[in-house]
Amino acid sequence: MDTVDLAIVGGGVIGALVAHEALAAFPDATIAVVERGLIGQGASGRSAGVHFPRGATERVRSMSGYSHRAWEGLAGELGLPIRAVDATVVATGDADVISTTYLRLGDETAPADPARGWAAAPGARAWTLHGCHYADVQAVAGRVLARLRDRVTVLEGTEVTELSSGGERLLTLGQGRGLLARRVVLAPGPWIAHPAWADLVAPLGLRVKKVVAMHLESSPAPGDPLTIFHDEDAFLLPLHERGHLLFSYTCDRWDVAPDDARLVLERSDLDDARAVLGRFAPGLAALCNSGRVFCDAYSPHREPVVAELRPGLVFAGAANGSGYRLAPAIAAETVAVLDLAALRAGSTPPASLSQPGQRQS
Repeated sequence: MDTVDLAIVGGGVIGALVAHEALAAFPDATIAVVERGLIGQGASGRSAGVHFPRGATERVRSMSGYSHRAWEGLAGELGLPIRAVDATVVATGDADVISTTYLRLGDETAPADPARGWAAAPGARAWTLHGCHYADVQAVAGRVLARLRDRVTVLEGTEVTELSSGGERLLTLGQGRGLLARRVVLAPGPWIAHPAWADLVAPLGLRVKKVVAMHLESSPAPGDPLTIFHDEDAFLLPLHERGHLLFSYTCDRWDVAPDDARLVLERSDLDDARAVLGRFAPGLAALCNSGRVFCDAYSPHREPVVAELRPGLVFAGAANGSGYRLAPAIAAETVAVLDLAALRAGSTPPASLSQPGQRQS
């Protein structure tokens, strides 16, 4: 039976970044990434991949700033498929709140663009926002792990069917074999109710919400910015490589299952998206006819969760729809909680159980 220092369950962008961060801190660690599909194929494969440096809480702002710097470095180091984009924030709220929420806010600009058929809500203001980009998230996860495959075992098409609760943890794999790991990270994305770990994760109080992004039948112009509609918690993103606009808005359908065949684009999704889009860009609402649908895990406090469920067993995720944007910071927190330094010094986690807790800083 193979034994590794660290097993990462989930090969999305968070799992890939945890592997990268762990090896950067501990180059001699033996690591396996276990993914039941293909790397980056789950929630990461449906992600809009947009990054804008903001946070509603102090912790998320700190994570956003860290991740912004990390993505800049990783883009150059690994040649990631990341494209910088100009951005504008439109809001009617208090300017002080907006300036606190967005880390790299620039000058005030016009809140409407009549030439593009855009209207502005009464009292709306707009600001430029620096440091934004978007990425092919599935390709990012794949590229990160491709650079690590000489030092990381990547097991694709491999489901974890059972997870022991002892000291060194036995992962029973779908092919009938086992993997022994001294530390384990669960990075399952929205698959929080998988039978192998559902009872362990349940005390965190996480829920799974449907996520919808519409594809607008309009080719973006070269200079089109990412536009963030703060009040609506929505954004309009030019996807130049795909040749269309993407409109992300807040879908309020909860407790869905990621493997449910009914998790598809519904007529109500189209109606809701057109209603939101029509408030500030009525000319685009009629172009809203297709899109992408999936889901993500959300935490009660709307901050990502890095929680030690048992000694040596850490959950990383529940990023509330911001898994790509905050992945580097989530990975850094996860590696800190794992205490791989003690592991490399010969320590093993105690077999006694502890109550899960959420890392807040």
